[in-house]
Amino acid sequence: MIDPETFSHLIELASFEFEPDQADYLLDQLNRQLKTIDDLAAVPIDENLPIEIHGVPYPAENSQGLRGDKSSSFPVRDLLTTQFPQFEDGYVIVPDIPHQELG
Repeated sequence: MIDPETFSHLIELASFEFEPDQADYLLDQLNRQLKTIDDLAAVPIDENLPIEIHGVPYPAENSQGLRGDKSSSFPVRDLLTTQFPQFEDGYVIVPDIPHQELG
């Protein structure tokens, strides 16, 4: 479960602002969800139980094979690159994102 001090710290790290009643509600809801996950994780499940989807058996012979990963170039590269605000020497130029060190 998430204690109020940890929750306050997480809110600060995420730069969220909540009214006190909103924060209390969110903390309560998160803890309820975590409890439900703990309850579900505690249900014993036989490791040999076959995989099923919505109660329908899903044997390996019915599943699709993995798709092969193939790379290909975009056929009209210039059409795509003209949409970028800045593009130079084959690279998209992005603005510097200011950040601060977390300590």
